Amino acid sequence: MGTGFRIFLVDDDDSLHRLPMARYQRVRRREPGESLPQYAGKRVRCAMVVLEVAGRNPISINHIDYCMLTFDDQGYIDTAELEKEAHLAVEALPPIGEEESGRVIDARTHFAKRRYEHEFKWTPTPEIQEAIVSEIFNKEPA
Repeated sequence: MGTGFRIFLVDDDDSLHRLPMARYQRVRRREPGESLPQYAGKRVRCAMVVLEVAGRNPISINHIDYCMLTFDDQGYIDTAELEKEAHLAVEALPPIGEEESGRVIDARTHFAKRRYEHEFKWTPTPEIQEAIVSEIFNKEPA
């Protein structure tokens, strides 16, 4: 058994489009001929699924991350937005080794986490969750 990944882009009408991991990497690296022009200039909902697999067959879903991907005007993943997301994610981490004074509360990480979730995360509907599971296990939605 091993770990596998599936990436789905979710359109405005809630339809799913699977994006193979290799193509995602090429679009992220801005390789010529690998853009997604249909998403040029858009922020798109994305579901990144971590699976347990046997061979290439999914056994179970370990985790799903619901994030937003921003595409530039050429249809490549916007690297500036990825950097902004990474920076905000680090700001949201609790400080290591800082002593709490007891009288003053440092809310920076709390606000950074809320901003990160607001700007770069989304919450799926039960129908979208069901569609993702159905796509992964090749089942018809109930």
